[in-house]
Amino acid sequence: MNSLLKPKSIFRRFVGIIANLKLAIILLLAIAVVSIAGTVIEQADSLSFYQQNYPESPALYGFLTWKVILAVGLNHVYSTWWYLSLLIIFGASLTACTFTRQLPALKAARKWKYYKKPKQFEKLALSADLEQGSIENLIPLLKQQNYQVWQQDHALYARKGIIGRIGPIIVHIGMLIVLAGGMWGIFTGFFAQEMIASGNIFKIQNIIELGPFGMNQIPDDWSVKVNRFWIDYTEGGDIDQFYSDLSVIRDDGEELTRETIHVNKPLRYDGVTLYQTNWGIAAAQVQLNNSPIFQLPVAKLDTIGAGNIWGTWIPTKPDMSTGVSMLIKDMQGTALIYDQQGDLTSAIRIGQSVPIDGINIKLIDIIGSTGLQIKADPGVPIVYTGFALLMIGVVMSYFSHSQIWALEEDSKFYFGAKTNRAQVSFEREMLGVIDSLNEEVEQVDLSESNKALV
Repeated sequence: MNSLLKPKSIFRRFVGIIANLKLAIILLLAIAVVSIAGTVIEQADSLSFYQQNYPESPALYGFLTWKVILAVGLNHVYSTWWYLSLLIIFGASLTACTFTRQLPALKAARKWKYYKKPKQFEKLALSADLEQGSIENLIPLLKQQNYQVWQQDHALYARKGIIGRIGPIIVHIGMLIVLAGGMWGIFTGFFAQEMIASGNIFKIQNIIELGPFGMNQIPDDWSVKVNRFWIDYTEGGDIDQFYSDLSVIRDDGEELTRETIHVNKPLRYDGVTLYQTNWGIAAAQVQLNNSPIFQLPVAKLDTIGAGNIWGTWIPTKPDMSTGVSMLIKDMQGTALIYDQQGDLTSAIRIGQSVPIDGINIKLIDIIGSTGLQIKADPGVPIVYTGFALLMIGVVMSYFSHSQIWALEEDSKFYFGAKTNRAQVSFEREMLGVIDSLNEEVEQVDLSESNKALV
């Protein structure tokens, strides 16, 4: 018998520990701190990025280096085992609290219990012994205040705001659904990045993060075409916005959808979202005298933090023994030409040509490339549902759960009440009920006196 009870006792003790409010608060704070760290520290970047931005000397805040970030997993916080463990433990704590506290509290609130002894009214925060009064007069007053009323002989029980007891349960359910949706997205989603030049077609391949069950989310029956990429600049020369005209096409070439995206306006199709996040320069089109148009690839140069510059080399002889360098800073249509000694020879705009070493070099176009972040997260609808329930539960929780008892005994009228919030306004409401009772008694006495005089 004891061997059967022991596991139950251990389980109950474990549930009591996990349902502790202090533990839930600590877990929630830990999740918030880790989530902030995941927002501040760039996620899913390259090793060189972390080595450059989080060097060992000097270490950020004296301890945060690229080695620490990679060792702890701060470069992909939301898929680490310890972050998922925090979510699971917090979810277990909410579940245990719901079943051990919130549901019993709701069950107790739904039961009505009559007070049939005057001593029972003494423990209430708000109570009164009236020389005159009656349940018959009290019932319509309470119903005017939207109370549910039960009566048994000379005892009365009334309540309203039971929804306030349901609210915390809905809040817990909403939070659990949010946690479940987040974890479902981690396990079944993927995150990718692509840098694609204008005019090119690509399939999603550069996967940065992939959930254990995320392969099914990666599309294999459609591709994306970058019809055009361009940048709008301000009058001062700064970037105002950059745009990508994208088409989703089937393998047979049929266009399924088309959208021009920019920052904060993504393209969504078949559960996959494409965000505009970055840009670059892919190539420069040039013409030498009357030659065909050459599309020369450009490379991003290391400027040691001095800004973005792309460069390419243009041969000026058929044997490619000599040539010039072309540097491009942005997509406003201007490039700089440098000779083999590194001296600036001229600046050239799209459509213009310059003579160098006996040939005319004409800049036809600058081809931009769009940087896209591509994400699939099947847990998003679940998370939104959880947030909606969470908001509804919070609103419900603001309703006060108020209870009233009354008893007629020994020519006295006992009245008592309590509530779980808004105590001051509730006291005013109850004092108004008591005053109304007294007024009705006075009116009855006056009516009886008039009848006696007649």
